Amino acid sequence: MYLIAGLGNPGRAYENTRHNTGFSVIDVIAEKNGISVLERKHKALIGKGMIAGQKVILAKPQTYMNLSGESLREIVDYYKIDEKQEMIVIYDDVSMDVGQLRIRKKGSAGGHNGIKNIISHLGHDIFPRIKVGVGEKPGGYDLADYVLGHFTDCERRKIGESALAAEEAVQLLVQGETDAAMNAYNKKRAAGGNDESTDKAL
Repeated sequence: MYLIAGLGNPGRAYENTRHNTGFSVIDVIAEKNGISVLERKHKALIGKGMIAGQKVILAKPQTYMNLSGESLREIVDYYKIDEKQEMIVIYDDVSMDVGQLRIRKKGSAGGHNGIKNIISHLGHDIFPRIKVGVGEKPGGYDLADYVLGHFTDCERRKIGESALAAEEAVQLLVQGETDAAMNAYNKKRAAGGNDESTDKAL
């Protein structure tokens, strides 16, 4: 069984903000695979279903971003999930262009407080993750204000496209095809419109 968790903050005030990109991607994954993510359990909204022939739990922790690890630790323990192989965390990244995806098998928090808390609760940083670029903070902006701000219409379209790509990547990840997913989706859109491959698995 796979746990696929998107990070964000609960409450209407945070809907569709940059920091809630993980929630938005989970919503797309749920819709594409006919899964309802409405059950309140383990400090999260969760839903169970099937993706690519695999049993999955979709989760949106409701602890607020900085305590995401509390919820995921409970889910991992309750369902006896091997988080090093079977937990996929989806979250926003301010170091990448809007809509860019980057899949990793492990890694540090990189300044992301939600990931930092998950690593703290698990005791290690070895778990697959999908990072979704939300754009770098403009000069003079406070980081918290920026990530809790909303996308422009153009940025929202890019995030919508990347959410669909992330759903396709999840199809590969739950089949154990992590390298294939990395090679297919770790690409950066070049200035001329061509895809420039980066961070390949091989």
